[in-house]
Amino acid sequence: MSYSDFNLKRVKDELNIHIVEDQDLFSNIPEMSVSEYLLTTLKYNVPLATAVGTEKIRSELIIANVLLEVRRLLDNKISFFSGVNLEVDKEKGLTGFCDFIISQSPEQFYISAPIITVVEAKNESITSGLGQCIAEMYASSLFNSRESINLSTIYGAVTTGNTWKFLKYKDGAAYIDLPEYYIANPQKIVAVLVAMVHQTA
Repeated sequence: MSYSDFNLKRVKDELNIHIVEDQDLFSNIPEMSVSEYLLTTLKYNVPLATAVGTEKIRSELIIANVLLEVRRLLDNKISFFSGVNLEVDKEKGLTGFCDFIISQSPEQFYISAPIITVVEAKNESITSGLGQCIAEMYASSLFNSRESINLSTIYGAVTTGNTWKFLKYKDGAAYIDLPEYYIANPQKIVAVLVAMVHQTA
């Protein structure tokens, strides 16, 4: 069993996490300016990624570019990982490869706490990625604690590339944001991700 085996029911039953679905979590975060490079890149990449339609191309052409923009805006003071193994607790199934991880540490050769997880939705279904994302957020909280970094909130996101859904984990509860955000407005998506890194979301 690994992160990708978790759905919302398994997260609730096996990890004892309370799920909250009725809150608007991030709409009050103001949009922020993004680079002309990102806007130009997305203008070219999004139609291509949509036409090809595979998870791999959405990951490479859309998601990675958004996350790299966040890193650029934060003066490269965060690290960015793709497809790395995060083994926290095999017995609980908290192991496996994470689509993307952002760490507040600038260390790029290894994952260092504290971390934020971004899950690429499978089969273009946001719902299918929510359980996996919550399991990874829970694992992140354990990982951070072992590194003696106790954050009050852990953040995550599930995305198809075109659609983004944000989450947070706090005090044994996972909060799933009501709205979904779309790549047509990267200024909002990037702003939320930056706020997550700053722990101000």
